[in-house]
Amino acid sequence: MERVNQTNSVSEFILLGLSSRPQDQKPLFVLFLIMYLITITGNLLIILAISSDPQLQTPMYFFLKSLSFTDICFTTTIVPKMLVNFLSKKKTISYAGCLTQMYFFYAFGNIDSFILVAMAIDRYVAICDPFHYVTIMSQHRCVLLLAFFCSISYIHSLLHILLLNRLTFCDSNIIHHFLCDINPLLKLSCTSTYVNEILIKTEGLVILVSPFLCISFSYLQILFTIIKIPSAVGKRKAFSTCGSHLIVVTLFYGSIFYVYLQPQSSYTAKNRVATIVYTVLSSMLNPFIYSLRNQDLKRGLKKLMARRKP
Repeated sequence: MERVNQTNSVSEFILLGLSSRPQDQKPLFVLFLIMYLITITGNLLIILAISSDPQLQTPMYFFLKSLSFTDICFTTTIVPKMLVNFLSKKKTISYAGCLTQMYFFYAFGNIDSFILVAMAIDRYVAICDPFHYVTIMSQHRCVLLLAFFCSISYIHSLLHILLLNRLTFCDSNIIHHFLCDINPLLKLSCTSTYVNEILIKTEGLVILVSPFLCISFSYLQILFTIIKIPSAVGKRKAFSTCGSHLIVVTLFYGSIFYVYLQPQSSYTAKNRVATIVYTVLSSMLNPFIYSLRNQDLKRGLKKLMARRKP
């Protein structure tokens, strides 16, 4: 009974958001509403274009469609609550709501990360071992790879939530962020967070850094292979298939590393801005980045638009 009283001493948290100034709330609401609508629309168009075009039924577009779906889920975990809080005087989130948001925030964020790995593997096989591409990147293997990555992401997220749920929050309930993230929450605990911090520095670091190392290794191999291509046209074509993915990887991992690969005590307003980059901005820009330089996807989108016209 004593444990129940301790955990219930904080039944809700206050999310301070991006700004505490009242005059900033409505402009921020409009800005993030527009970004959210663009994100949903852009990613839905990518999903519909790929699903409806037989020529886009390849591993690369299978993973791109999965990335678009995950991006929609990722931003929906965060932005609707942000929008409500922009227009609310009491910017609160329940204890259960906070843990739920964090669970899906980490789950979809990690799935995003792993899908970028799968896309890098796809490019690696297509460029470095094209003769075995159909065999290696079969539909069955792609589905299994995605299922494996999703399982890891959900287990990783659940592990952190279960350990966080063991902590007691009995003093301040003010989170200096616009979402429930683990570092700001650990600061509020009035019990030992030693186990949580050990997990973050071991398992959490592996889950964060390993995908980036896999992508880096894949692109190093791709680079060595492209250098050996004799024709300039061949090199340009190979680079064009990787350029969009590299831009997304840089945007996504650059902001994530800025947020998480630094001491917990240095969590500042700059971290909140960097969090916006990999949660909201990256998800919004992905459809544009992938479609602007991809002629096949452009053609698929044009077909989709033509089909929708009366």
